[in-house]
Amino acid sequence: MRSRRILVAPINWGLGHATRCIPIIEKLEEQGFTPIIASDGAALNLLKKEFPHLQAFELPSYNITYTRKGSLLKWKLLLDSPHIVKNIKKEKQATKILVQKLKLHGIISDSRFGVRHPHVSGVFITHQLNVLSGATTFFSSWLHQKYIKQYDQCWIPDTPGRPNLSGILGHPKRAFSEVNYLGVMSRFKKEKLPRKYDYMVLLSGPEPQRSILEEILLKEFSKSSGSILFIRGVVDESTADFNTPNLTVRNYLFGRELEQALNSSEVVIARSGYTTLMDLARLEKKAFFIPTPGQFEQEYLAGRMQKLGFAPTCKQEEFNLEMLVTVKDYSGLKDPGFVCDFSKLFGLFKGE
Repeated sequence: MRSRRILVAPINWGLGHATRCIPIIEKLEEQGFTPIIASDGAALNLLKKEFPHLQAFELPSYNITYTRKGSLLKWKLLLDSPHIVKNIKKEKQATKILVQKLKLHGIISDSRFGVRHPHVSGVFITHQLNVLSGATTFFSSWLHQKYIKQYDQCWIPDTPGRPNLSGILGHPKRAFSEVNYLGVMSRFKKEKLPRKYDYMVLLSGPEPQRSILEEILLKEFSKSSGSILFIRGVVDESTADFNTPNLTVRNYLFGRELEQALNSSEVVIARSGYTTLMDLARLEKKAFFIPTPGQFEQEYLAGRMQKLGFAPTCKQEEFNLEMLVTVKDYSGLKDPGFVCDFSKLFGLFKGE
């Protein structure tokens, strides 16, 4: 029997959605399926580098950018909503073409609402059944759940009970049908390696906020005498001229090289994106979080990590090097340890 073909399509919003799909793609291959990649921009480039042997297709781009002023982000996204709805329609058409061309047996969409087809089993991946948006949280959560219900199942990369990483984001008070929890989804494994870096900066996320934080951190870490690895989170071939004897700057690290760098770093400074939390929990790392301004989800997650005693946090504009001294007072992140039965989970795609 021919291997069943499963489309895996993460949104290109930072790199987190693409990277958390990596272990899912690996699990699909282990179970005898043939994954097919679809995305755009940096997310697509990343997955093509990780899986050069798989077919990959480009989807319409949302072209989502952040505001320079975080408090305006929600309103910018609201103004962008007609464009987003238009792009969802383009995604539906692109998906229809891929279904017909590739004879797909299943679809896994990570936060791409238009990647679905009425005659193909579909899954939506999210860690947010509740979408925080300040005073409009009820409406944003209702709208998000309405879209999710158009899929056969919703997969949440977290543990079903406590302890967990996503808190109220992935664990609503009211029951949500057809939800399966995946556990912590990370491509990394914890290793005991000699310490090579005192600090590792791991940047990610849409512009212009990625560049704004990069400028702040480069300025601060230029004062440090510690050994620092600075990952810019830019997936291209441009070169960076920031290297000093104790500061190594790289655009991006992939696969095994990134895993080793994380395992050999004492403290990781990063955005509090959910995929980053999962990676650091798997590796049981000490961390310092700087949430993206105006992104309620990251602000909530960073605050939750601090409240639970795992890692400190601060606002982007307030960061200075002295704040890193407080990391020693926190335990670091931990993997809750839930193990998902992927053989059972993928039964949705096995058909007759």
